[in-house]
Amino acid sequence: MKRKISVLFIVVIVALLTVTPALANRGNGALGTIYVTSQGLYYDTFVTNDRLPMRGPFQKLEGHTTAYGPGDPGYLGGRWWVDENGNNMMDAGDHFFHCPLLGPGRATP
Repeated sequence: MKRKISVLFIVVIVALLTVTPALANRGNGALGTIYVTSQGLYYDTFVTNDRLPMRGPFQKLEGHTTAYGPGDPGYLGGRWWVDENGNNMMDAGDHFFHCPLLGPGRATP
């Protein structure tokens, strides 16, 4: 019995050590709303990571509006880029971040 408790205690400690760094890098948690043009719906969102490295696919976000949302081909799970330098190309002068869209979508902001 004591051995089972010891193993359980170790598992809990390892789990806490794994989760704590992830929670520390959540971003600022700012709440917002994004409009998905393909669906005509608004989705709530929050920032989980405000500065992602420019690696992998990103979906363009313009003025809190995007083309694709949950369930649409082309939706990338909330990996966004904002064209901050106005050249319409993903490059080092842009902002890359993560904000998942929370369903269900709604017709009004």
